[in-house]
Amino acid sequence: MKQEYVRPFLESASIVIEQVAGVKSFAGRLTVRDMISNERYVWIHIGLTGQVNGDVIYGLHEEVALKMVSAMMGGFLLTELDEIGQSAISELGNMISGNATTLLYNQGVQVDITPPRVLASFEQAGIRATKALTVPLALEGIGELDIQMLIA
Repeated sequence: MKQEYVRPFLESASIVIEQVAGVKSFAGRLTVRDMISNERYVWIHIGLTGQVNGDVIYGLHEEVALKMVSAMMGGFLLTELDEIGQSAISELGNMISGNATTLLYNQGVQVDITPPRVLASFEQAGIRATKALTVPLALEGIGELDIQMLIA
């Protein structure tokens, strides 16, 4: 696993979340830890191909996902993560990952991403790994977004 590939995803997440939701974020400590499929979490899975192969998985508690989507929609209060909410949270993962691949490209690393998939558990993505590079991103006033990377 290559730790230098995590920074563009953190930088991108901070920029994108502030732009689309007006929420400041603060990165926690990078660790390698066991992947745990937490209950009541929403998982956004994006595959990475090219010079970097693997997966990036964004995890948010359902309540955090609802608050994030509400902020993205200008404060419109959501009470459930319906089709529109899932589409919005999926697009958030897509924007973060797309921007991160641009940052990687500017460093000379070519990476493509797969379309995002919103999952109830990361096992649905066919991921069997037990360890991932993980960084929690504290979202001011909302909660936390976990960024988990599995890079071959």
